[in-house]
This record gives sequence, C-alpha cells and structure tokens, in this order.
Amino acid sequence: MNNDDQPNGTPWMKSLLVWGGIFLALFFVVSLYGKGADVGAQKMTYSDFRARVADGQVAEVEVGELRITGKLKNNETFSTVPVPNDVTLQPLLQQHGVRYAGKAPDEPNLLLYILVNALPFVLVLGVAFFALRQVQKGGGGGAMGFGKSKAKLLTEKAGRVTFNDVAGIDEAREELEEIVEFLKDPGRFAKLGGQIPKGALLVGSPGTGKTLLARAIAGEAQVPFFTISGSDFVEMFVGVGASRVRDMFEQAKKNAPCIVFIDEIDAVGRSRGHGLGNSNDEREQTLNQLLVEMDGFEANEGIIIIAATNRPDVLDPALLRPGRFDRQVVVPVPDIEGREKILSVHMKKVPLAPDVNPRVIARGTPGFSGADLANLVNEAALLAARRNKRLVAMQEFEDAKDKVMMGAERRSMVMTEEEKKMTAYHEAGHALVSVNEPASDPIHKATIIPRGRALGMVMRLPERDSYSYHRDKMHANLSVAMGGRVAEELIFGYDKVSSGASGDIQYATGLARNMVTKWGMSDKLGPLQYEDQNEGYLGMGASQRTFASDETNKLIDAEIRILVDNAHVRATDILKAQEDKLHALAQALLEYETLTGDEIKQVVDTGKLDRPDAPSGVPLPAAITGGSVPRAGQRPAGSSPSALGV
Repeated sequence: MNNDDQPNGTPWMKSLLVWGGIFLALFFVVSLYGKGADVGAQKMTYSDFRARVADGQVAEVEVGELRITGKLKNNETFSTVPVPNDVTLQPLLQQHGVRYAGKAPDEPNLLLYILVNALPFVLVLGVAFFALRQVQKGGGGGAMGFGKSKAKLLTEKAGRVTFNDVAGIDEAREELEEIVEFLKDPGRFAKLGGQIPKGALLVGSPGTGKTLLARAIAGEAQVPFFTISGSDFVEMFVGVGASRVRDMFEQAKKNAPCIVFIDEIDAVGRSRGHGLGNSNDEREQTLNQLLVEMDGFEANEGIIIIAATNRPDVLDPALLRPGRFDRQVVVPVPDIEGREKILSVHMKKVPLAPDVNPRVIARGTPGFSGADLANLVNEAALLAARRNKRLVAMQEFEDAKDKVMMGAERRSMVMTEEEKKMTAYHEAGHALVSVNEPASDPIHKATIIPRGRALGMVMRLPERDSYSYHRDKMHANLSVAMGGRVAEELIFGYDKVSSGASGDIQYATGLARNMVTKWGMSDKLGPLQYEDQNEGYLGMGASQRTFASDETNKLIDAEIRILVDNAHVRATDILKAQEDKLHALAQALLEYETLTGDEIKQVVDTGKLDRPDAPSGVPLPAAITGGSVPRAGQRPAGSSPSALGV
C-alpha cells in the first residue's frame, strides 16, 4: 500500500521553493551584516574633502586604506576615496584641528564567503536529492522504497458503485455477490463446513464490465479493498516485483478480512518458461512470489484475490488451479436482454425524448459490449448538444449507432457521378440478393455516403442473437457477398468491374475456407478439420497450420472455388431475373443516398419510393451504361465485412 499519499499538485516543487527561499533569506541577512558603516553617508571627491578640511567644516575622520569616512560639524556623515600615499593629509588634519584615527583593514565575512562558494554545490545536491526522491516514490514511496507495494486502498465516498449499477451480466454478478455474502456473514457458511473462496478470476472480452464488477464488490463488501494493476509489479530492477508482492500481502494481512483486486493480471501471470535466454527473469520471479503468497505454507486467511484478464489462455496453469483462483467467472458480451438493461442504466444520465425505445436500440446493436453501449449513449448526447436540442431523441441514437458501427460520414469527399452510379449499383446488388435469400439477415440500412474507409455499404442486422450459424445461412452470406460484383458485371460489363468487391471477395473466400477446413461442410472432404489457427511467436499475429497433404490441399482449393462459384451463380440468377428492381434500388440510392430496410422492401415490392419530400415517388429509370473504377487510395464500396456488404 502506498502510505505517502500527498495532496494534489507537485510536492517536490513546493519543497524546492521552500529551500530556495531559505537560501535567499540567509544570503540577504549575511549581506546586511557584511555592509560597512558608510550606508547613507554623503559621497564626495577627495579634493572637495580637502577643501572642506581647509575651511574648518570637518569635525572628525576615520582614515582607511580604501576609504575615508567622517562627520562634518553640522553632524552630516560623508565618505570619500583617498589618493594613495598622500603624505600631506595628516599635517592638514592637524593644522585645522580635525580629530582623526586610522581604520583597520576589513576582516573577511567568513559566513558570506562559505555561503557564496558552497551555493552551487548545495543546489546540485538539492536537485539530485529531489530527483532521487521522485524515483523512489515511483518504486513505492519513501527512502529505498523500490520494493513497496503500489496497491491503493479504495475508499469511494463519492461516486460509489454497487451491484445495482451492474446490468446485463446477471450470472457473473451472482457469483460475486456470494463472495460478498461470505465476507459479511462467514459463520452462515462455516456451519456447514464451507470455506471462503480464496480467489476469483474475471474473464471476458474488453469492455464487458470486469473492472466495474470489482468496483461494485468494493462498494458492497464493506471491507478494505486494495486495487493494483498487474503491470505495477514489474520493474526494471531485479527482485522489485517479488518484494512488492510480499509488501502487498503484508498490508492485506494487517487489514484482513479484505479484498485485493489485480487488474490485467496477464501482465505478470503469463506461463513460465518462455523467457528469452534466462527463463528465470524478473517477471517469473514476481509470478513465483505471487503463487506462494496466494497458496503456500503460510495461510492468508481472510484475503480474497480478485483478478481480471481478457487473455486467460496465456496464464500459468499453477495460477488457475483451485486454492488460488477457486472460481473463474466469465463476463460475456451481453445478449439483447442484457443490452437493454445496460442502455437503461446509462440512459438515466441523459434527458430522453418520449420516442426513445431501448429495446429497439438493443436489437440493432448485436455484439456490443457494455463499454460500447456507454459510448453509444454518449455519442447520442453529443449529437443532440451539437443540434441544440434539449432532449436526446431516437434520431440521435440511430445516427450515433450508424457512426459507431459504420464510421463517420464523409460528405466532403468529392465523387464523380459515374463513381456514384457504380457504388449505387454495387450496394443495390447486395441489397437485392439479400432480400431474395430467405436465410439472410434482414437489411437494416443501405447507403452510398462514404463512411469510414468505405464508399458505401449495406448493413444487415439479425432479428435475434445468434450463437451458431447454419449451412443455409452461410450459403446465403456467400451469395450476398457476390451480389455487388455481379451487379457491376451485369450493368457495366465484365471489363468495367471495379475493385469495389475486394472486401467482399476476401470475406467470401475466408468463409468458404472455414466451411471446408474447419466446419466439415464439404461433401467430398467430410467432417474433418484440416487447418488450425494458432498464435504466432510471442503472441504476435496468428498463422494457419495445415494438416493436409498436397493432394488434399488441391481438393480443398477446388471445394472453396466451387462454393464461391455457386454463390456467384445464385447471385447472377437473382439479379438477372429482377434487373428492373436492381435499377429501381440503384436510382433510389442515387436520389436519397441512404435507404432504410423498410424503404428497400418498398422499392422492391412497388418499384418506387414514397417519402414526404417525394410525393410522386421514384420512377423506374432506364438502364444506365458506363461506369468508372473508384480512385486509387479509396476503400472500395462494400469492402467492409460488417457491410457486405456483409
């Protein structure tokens, strides 16, 4: 625990100013004592002095080697600089009755001399002292505090988080609520022989609420709660991490029963034996000490370790065994019910218009984590503020969702009419094939407004959360992916197709390869796995590992080609049979740039689009010929996997 918490600001700078003020004060005092008695005296030339002596105006003088001081008969004091070796001065003073005396040479001011000469060294030592103090504070505070723990005792008097603030992850919350009950009433469980869990590991994707759950435990448990990051243990000095672990557990023992929360534990808990050169490196020493403290010969009664990570696959097996982390609590991405609850929690902080429906927003945000939903509500509030609205309406949430999912609109991008036509027919091809594929997800929106790195896209949203995909849906996705390229071939000719389908081709190829090599959806190859995606060296990147022979690899390539070619044929059949609807959709996109799913269905069913600003509807245009390939450097239309569009 860091015991030298200081107030806000820069304490070392304040100390430096204090010491500087002390030095300046000493210098000022010494300077005052070192001044001579001629302060405030009238200065005159030596000839003027002799003239006044001759006129009888001088009462007394004190003659020194470097200065003559004295008093006139009117009690005024004066000083002058004598001429060296003037032998006539003494007779002149005697002749006119002036009292005179000699002055001993000025003795050097020893204190001033020492201070002036020692001041540079003192300043250098002072700067070195404060720099060393800052480094020591970074290691744990205090002199030689490198090995002190950096764990902080969490006291949330304001902004306290409880389990009521945690929504959408009910199972994980129930697991941790039981730990809080253990701490509040251990006797109820001890009567039946139950022991308090020693540790709980929170596992989940980034943004799912692991740290929020830990803060809720701190708010509910009513016991000391220490928090530290896994990276705070690791230091460049050997042995510092292990020392910090020991110090952290010593602090925890003094405050038992208590909870210690280690965030991002994978920074210190990675599997041992993978060090470069010497495997017994600093990180592994820290991990060894952590393993001993969690469950070694010395019992740590009353200390519960809660850790969070999004990389459980890299953790050391000794860290995951019961007795250290008795429970692994999975914090999943919320389903539609959970998203609705999370949205309701965050929407309490913003003024909402009556038309806002959290259920509709939750349905349109599959795969969003808690952090994503919090960002969505914040973006909607910012949009409403920019539009000078007093309430956040459903339109702001829809626009914010499009911005988060598809990227910000780039209306400033200048596209030629031919490029717009090419993009419109490309996206219309995706949309029309999707409408005619029963297994495809419903279309949410189609646009030819450049968003993010795409010139246009078709967004499809599932009606419910999907946890597995069927073969018919995969074939539908393949044909939808080919819809954009097929539309370009039909309307502009095979020689005029653009690079706009690059992302679609990449998606279709990857999906077909997985169907053949991983999911056993090839009749010729059967239900066998031929490829495995494994992590690269030191966790950098990933690589495909193939288990097949050369002959089987050729068969794999042929099966992938068949799947993609069949999808191309299905898309071609659909678009050829409904070419008039393809023209209608493309014309509507050119006219309005963005169409909703209902508007696309209306155009497909009726051949026109009725909007308040278009009372006569959109007529069917004649076939458009000609086209242009998107400019180099631009991401082609429909190239985003989330857009297809797929």
